[in-house]
Amino acid sequence: MLRLRSQPTVLALAAACLIAAAGGTALLFAPAASHAESERGADAAKASPRPALSVTVTTPRRDALAARLPANGSVAAWQEASIGTESNGLRLTEVRVNVGDTVRAGQVLAVFSADTVQAELAQSRASLLEARASAAEAAANAERARTLQASGALSQQQIQQYTTASETAAARVEAAQAALATQQLRLKHTQVLAPDSGVISARTATVGAVVGAGTELFRMVRKGRLEWRAEVTSSDLPRVQAGTRARVTAASGAEVEGTVRVVAPTVDTQTRNALVYVDLPAHPDIRAGMFARGDFLLGQRDTLTVPQSAVVVRDGFSAVFEVVEGGRVAMRQVKTGQRTGDRVEIASGLQERASIVERGGAFLNDGDLVRVEAAAPVKAASSSPHVGVSPAKAASK
Repeated sequence: MLRLRSQPTVLALAAACLIAAAGGTALLFAPAASHAESERGADAAKASPRPALSVTVTTPRRDALAARLPANGSVAAWQEASIGTESNGLRLTEVRVNVGDTVRAGQVLAVFSADTVQAELAQSRASLLEARASAAEAAANAERARTLQASGALSQQQIQQYTTASETAAARVEAAQAALATQQLRLKHTQVLAPDSGVISARTATVGAVVGAGTELFRMVRKGRLEWRAEVTSSDLPRVQAGTRARVTAASGAEVEGTVRVVAPTVDTQTRNALVYVDLPAHPDIRAGMFARGDFLLGQRDTLTVPQSAVVVRDGFSAVFEVVEGGRVAMRQVKTGQRTGDRVEIASGLQERASIVERGGAFLNDGDLVRVEAAAPVKAASSSPHVGVSPAKAASK
């Protein structure tokens, strides 16, 4: 016969069953809750990304830079004289100068044989003496004829003949004098003289050669003066005028400062460039025919500049990174100009009050999130390749 259990025992069993059921339910839903919390953590991480780099920023500043106009051109002689001979058919017996020699005006450069000329000169002198004697005799005869004219001893025709003979003899004297002067001039031309002071730039004279009149023997740079013939575009031509200073650097590396003498009045129809002639001072390493680069110095101008370290090159264009709202950077393409020291001119593409990354732009991309750090005191250059970037961030990058 079965015994009925007491009421307290039944209640205890029921409570135990309820506790077991609750525990199973908790175990069933625990993984789902953990997964949901993980997803919420990931979304929070995506919503607040870590900064790519720590950077220092700067702003553009106004600087007074020397306004310059770059140009290219060639160095040439200011004036190059062609020195030849006026003698014809004479033999060259002596050459006294060579290429590179400095000469003065009137200096003897070469000598021709004068034997033939001196002989002809002597003959001309003799012819002059003979003509003078004949002229004196003819003049005396004409004077006597005029004396006898009143007495009627001579006819008018005879008197006229004596007078004509006297005038003809006088003309022969003048012709003989001219012939003598010609021979004296030929003798003078046996010496080739420098027409001006300067430097001999070319020589074709050869001892023993028989040359004709007009043959070039030497070329000379007058006064030793050189000029830079710079090519300037027609649009920039109004910026240059006589008296403008120019700093010229020749292919040899020599640098001199010259002054614009004249601007060409015409522009080349093919290149649309004009020549600007710049007088150069004497320099042993600058010679005619050299190529040279230079800058026309056009005074001072106020312009916007940034540190050179702030400018990066992307796809062949210069750019800077501007820190915008939200701590992100925006790449701004800029047009650069003159570089002076550690500053570079910004011709366009950047606002004056913009906040830009001073260093480390090479490690950034458009839209990156950055952390702006206070500018540190200037220190000696570091050997680390990540200049301006915190080492930990650079390593993680």
